[in-house]
Order: sequence, then C-alpha cells, then structure tokens
Amino acid sequence: MSRRNCWICKMCRDEPKRLPSNLTLEEVLQWAQSFDNLMATKYGPVVYAAYLKMEHSDENIKFWTACETYKKIASRWSRIARAKRLYKIYIQPQSPREINIDSSMRETIIRNIQEPTQTCFEEAQKMVYMHMERDSYPRFLKSEMYQRLLKTIQSNNSS
Repeated sequence: MSRRNCWICKMCRDEPKRLPSNLTLEEVLQWAQSFDNLMATKYGPVVYAAYLKMEHSDENIKFWTACETYKKIASRWSRIARAKRLYKIYIQPQSPREINIDSSMRETIIRNIQEPTQTCFEEAQKMVYMHMERDSYPRFLKSEMYQRLLKTIQSNNSS
C-alpha cells in the first residue's frame, strides 16, 4: 500500500477526507468492541495494518495474513515453496520481518516445514494474534489515527 495513495494516510495528514463509501460508522465502532471484531471486518485489518506500519511493527499482521493465505494452498509443491518462504521471512533468526516466538515453537516449525501441512504455522499464528490483541490493539484504539478516523466518519454521518 503506497503511502501516497493510502486514504488512511491522507486522512491522518488532514488532507481531504476521502473515505471509502462503504466504510460505515458501525464497522469502525465494531473495531473497538474486540480485536476479533476488528479482524473480521472488511476494512479493519487494512486500517490496523496501516497503523502498525506507522509504528514500524507490521511484521505480525503480515505474518498472520500470510498464514491465512498459506492455509488455502491446495498444491503440495506450492505449499512447500510457500512454507520455506514464510520461514525465511518471518521465522528464521535475524530474518527481515522476524516475529517474536519462543525457540521451541521455532524448532517445531523447522520440523513441520520438512513436510508442510496446511496447519504447520497455526500455533505461531495464534501466538502472533495474541500478541497483537494484547499489545498493539489497545494502543491502536487510543491512537490519533483511529480517533481521527472515528471523528471523521461520525461527522460525515451527521452532515
């Protein structure tokens, strides 16, 4: 997502407030009810990812999203290639977007990707989800980005 074209970034810089026409106040309010609600909506993960990127901590949401895509791979060969790629990007020590998991989970993944199944990253994905829910999600709700989005959409609804 290019910062130049990102409607979230434009809105946060106080430029013309062009929100997607189908982003509703109800959806934005749902995000504050629970992390599960945020992640289950259409724009929630997109906005949350933009927030994490601004915080320089978007590796967790990228890993989580990559795992969601990985689970849908039917081809054994594609799954093997993607598992190795996920390992190199997110799991391998000193990797570009290394996620915070313990060494035993890392060792389990190393064993699992020898013959990768659709669930070989599942435990790491759950741990990352929990980290996001407990750590960055509360900060997101208090962030200027979320508060400004909420105010903008409320004022658009009342006009």
